[in-house]
Amino acid sequence: MPHDSLDIPIIELSVSTATVALAAEAHGVEPGRIAKTLAFRLGDGSAMLVVARGDARIDNKKFKDVFGKGKMLGLDDVVALTGHPVGGVCPFGLAQPMPVYLDKSLQDFDDVLPAAGAVHSAVRISPAQLASITEGQWVDVCQEVVTA
Repeated sequence: MPHDSLDIPIIELSVSTATVALAAEAHGVEPGRIAKTLAFRLGDGSAMLVVARGDARIDNKKFKDVFGKGKMLGLDDVVALTGHPVGGVCPFGLAQPMPVYLDKSLQDFDDVLPAAGAVHSAVRISPAQLASITEGQWVDVCQEVVTA
């Protein structure tokens, strides 16, 4: 599906949604519903994205089991590779094609809110539609989220 034909409204806000807490408050949703996009450089030098629920943390052992060694990219590398600022990285519409992996934690929700390329924009999308658009593969690389 060509990305330029997506008919998903972009939610533009006047406040920053650059962090999960700010985004959850601005959109009036629980932090888990914010889909955060994390950029990593793997041991072979390739870059990739992991999209996870906002209140999840990467589990280093699970990550290493799936991908091998990797480290989060710095701010400048994120902008150069994705075309989006940190806090506004959208998992599609990227400056350079790269693999996208979706943590199974996103499947806890019927819809999630990833950033839409700026620190004050987002889209509301189902995890299945997100997987389709990004051609993302489902992985299990986050710690279990304990909800109260």
